[in-house]
Amino acid sequence: MSQATSTPKPAVDATPVAVLNARGVREEIRADAIKSHDFRQSGFLAPSELRRIRLRHEQFVRSLALRLEFSVNLHKLQIVGYQKFTDAFPGSTHITLFKTDPLKGVSLLVTPPRLALLFVDRLLGGPGQMPEAARDLNEIEVALTDQVATIILSEWCSHWPEMREVRHAVLGHESNSKFLQTSPADTAMLCVSLSVQLGEQAEYLYLAFPYTTVEPLMRLLCPSGVPEADTAAARAPKPKWNAEFDDVTVPVIAEWQGLKLSAGSIARLQKGDLLMLDPRCAAQVQLRFSHVPKFVGRPGTRGGRWAVELTTAVTERV
Repeated sequence: MSQATSTPKPAVDATPVAVLNARGVREEIRADAIKSHDFRQSGFLAPSELRRIRLRHEQFVRSLALRLEFSVNLHKLQIVGYQKFTDAFPGSTHITLFKTDPLKGVSLLVTPPRLALLFVDRLLGGPGQMPEAARDLNEIEVALTDQVATIILSEWCSHWPEMREVRHAVLGHESNSKFLQTSPADTAMLCVSLSVQLGEQAEYLYLAFPYTTVEPLMRLLCPSGVPEADTAAARAPKPKWNAEFDDVTVPVIAEWQGLKLSAGSIARLQKGDLLMLDPRCAAQVQLRFSHVPKFVGRPGTRGGRWAVELTTAVTERV
């Protein structure tokens, strides 16, 4: 007589961790109650900007439904991280990589295989039946699916009259989202999910655009007469310093930039050798706070100690 074994439950980390709550007060909570959050994605688009871009995509979906002769609805429009977006799809799916000139970045059109096969069946004169099981597309089916992708992307480009001559170009295809490397893992993506329905059969189609693609379009959608800097300032008031952070230690590193040696030269270095520094580089010391460059300064001494006089703030690049 065999005895049933139960699946072991994952260990729960109940270690207390000191954190700052929403009021800026220190308190201790369990480690397993802490959830990670990417603050860069929170500030990607303001609520007013999301409303404007949602209205534009609702117009795009209505026009697309007329061209595809399917029932197409805007299901969801949201901001997600690139890694989270690509991990959400099963091992086998049909992904079209495309670019929208003159915009930067590589965008994605994700079509579930069952929906792609439905398009193929309809293009070949069939009734447009969706197969029960999904499978990878062959070369002919990929070429036929590209015809539908061309309709979708052409329609999307035509709904940005503010930017002249927006045109798409298909760069390639992928059948497994785990192999995609079109953007860094932490890139904020604008994900547009469309519900495509034929009779009682429905599937979801996804368009995903990186920040570098959407950002110029958002500037064009900004109301005329309102400078972007003013709206950003009104949206993000100047933060106030929280005294609870006074005791937090931050590592500070000062380093010179500009001296480069070949591997062979380094191997031949001996005690007593002189390395010539460019005076311009030697006068520019980069200060890193927790390994993040923040200032450029000049080296010197003060009170018998080495010091760096801050001259320029390093502007963050998106």
